Amino acid sequence: MDTLTYWNGTWHEGNPAILGPRDHAMWLGSIVFDGGRAFEGCGPDLDLHADRAVRSARSLGLNPKQTPTEILKLMHESVRRFGAKAELYVRPMFWAGKGGAGPISVDPDSCQFLLCTYISPMRAGSPLTLGLCRSIRRPTPESAPTDAKASCLYPNSSRGAAEMAKRGFTNGIVLDALGNVAETCSSNVFLARNGVVATPVPNGSFLAGITRNRTVKLLRTAGITVEERTVTTAELDEADEIFTTGNAGKVQPVSRYEDRDLQPGPIAARAHELYMAFARTQRII
Repeated sequence: MDTLTYWNGTWHEGNPAILGPRDHAMWLGSIVFDGGRAFEGCGPDLDLHADRAVRSARSLGLNPKQTPTEILKLMHESVRRFGAKAELYVRPMFWAGKGGAGPISVDPDSCQFLLCTYISPMRAGSPLTLGLCRSIRRPTPESAPTDAKASCLYPNSSRGAAEMAKRGFTNGIVLDALGNVAETCSSNVFLARNGVVATPVPNGSFLAGITRNRTVKLLRTAGITVEERTVTTAELDEADEIFTTGNAGKVQPVSRYEDRDLQPGPIAARAHELYMAFARTQRII
């Protein structure tokens, strides 16, 4: 078993056929998701992921019937079904089944829910390479549902990731509408210089991730200064270290930015250690 999905009151193995061509989400993109991690029998911040999934659904105009507490209970059950040795991605999802009164609007009460948990090897601590993504920008709150983890935001990120792959990078730095650093195509970004850490301040163009926020707290508690502020591309050229945070790899150092060789440094290593130590306090099994 590599995938387990809870839908309509039943657990299903594999990839069950759920959406049809008339479902609103299928052709108009009214779908949100969240993604937590479980490994070594632990599930760090899964409660926060469950809560954000519900908030994202409401942001798209949906009326979710499941509460964060109910979702968290299902998350824990799915992790236990896989066992303590499994490295898992734990993904709740909401979507609209029907359209509403307007020409393309959603019917809030047609909101559907599933939880999909599947095997996904951890990349925590492994180095990655970044380039500067020039083909896309992060949208503004007026032009996209940037306060939600909405699936409709990801095709734009996919375009940026394709550009980076063609250039030989693992991922890419994406700018906001004003040309300042927002995040990567799929994760939040940090830089360190002279012992001080900086990360882009949430300005409505990107989600300040759960792993990002946890890492900020852990570093500050450890006595490391973390500034949440506007970050320019010039600062990436001068940084001693760059690292990213996200659910795919939690904390990952950057070994190359454009043509700069960046050996993983002590602050990124410390952030990784702090996060993993915290994660191991969040035991499920």
